[in-house]
Amino acid sequence: MPRKLLRVAVHRESEEPSPGGSALPRGIVQATSDLEMVPMVGDPEQQQGGGRPSKSLLAIPVGIKNKAAVDKLVSKFPADRFTVMLFHYDGAGEERWGDLEWSRRAVHVSAPGQTKWWFAKRFLHPDVVAAYDYVFLWDEDVGVDAFDPLVYLDAVRREGLEISQPALDRRSEIHHGITTRALPRPGAEGGGGVHSAGWVEIMVPVFSRAAWRCSWGMVQNDLVHAWGLDYKLGYCAEGDRTLKVGVVDSEYVLHRGVPTLGGAEGKAAAFRAAVRRRSFTEMQIFNRRWKEAAADDASWTDPYP
Repeated sequence: MPRKLLRVAVHRESEEPSPGGSALPRGIVQATSDLEMVPMVGDPEQQQGGGRPSKSLLAIPVGIKNKAAVDKLVSKFPADRFTVMLFHYDGAGEERWGDLEWSRRAVHVSAPGQTKWWFAKRFLHPDVVAAYDYVFLWDEDVGVDAFDPLVYLDAVRREGLEISQPALDRRSEIHHGITTRALPRPGAEGGGGVHSAGWVEIMVPVFSRAAWRCSWGMVQNDLVHAWGLDYKLGYCAEGDRTLKVGVVDSEYVLHRGVPTLGGAEGKAAAFRAAVRRRSFTEMQIFNRRWKEAAADDASWTDPYP
């Protein structure tokens, strides 16, 4: 029997019953859940008494070859403030990770050969993660020596960011220059602040609860690489994307650019090339769907024409 159990949390005040809920008394409907562990014995109402500190969610796709790097990453996130969810894309599930101190409190989901966004669409429904203030949906090949998640969230709240990412160390594999860490001005205290780029990459995004609800809806069920999504995330920023979407320079990470998905060594290069071709195709499909949806919805006005 798997040890990972989901607890139904009470968030009735802000949620309406789903369609068909009229068959039930309104007070019995709990429209949201969470990913917290629940004992199989004891009084559940007493166990919930006293509340708990606000928490955020760290969700990462992982492969056993990167176990040491993932351990270092997860260990940076305090257990009392973050719930951890691992997406095992290589079939090496919980039993291969059980020697790590934090593994038993993590939620493990395994589906061989699947991507981060495939997992996110299926297992991070907004109603399931509604209890969490922020969703960190990160890649696994990230160095966190210069990153403190609590300091990071302080900066996010202070700047009013709904969608954000830590800046990338200049030694990183950089795909978009706008995500590179801006060096502090001479004489400035600390390591820089935030540059509100109006855009973040899908490598290490961080979403507020409201922004994730919107963004999850935009993730296409069949477009598993999510190319093109980053150019539209600003629509989910709960306001002006140039102010609500930004890169935090003071807390930055190192992107190692380690190839993850792939088969046998001799076939890995060909496989990655095929993945890239599909990614480009997905981006074209996503952009076409966006244009068609915008044209078909007469009630929607584009705030960024």
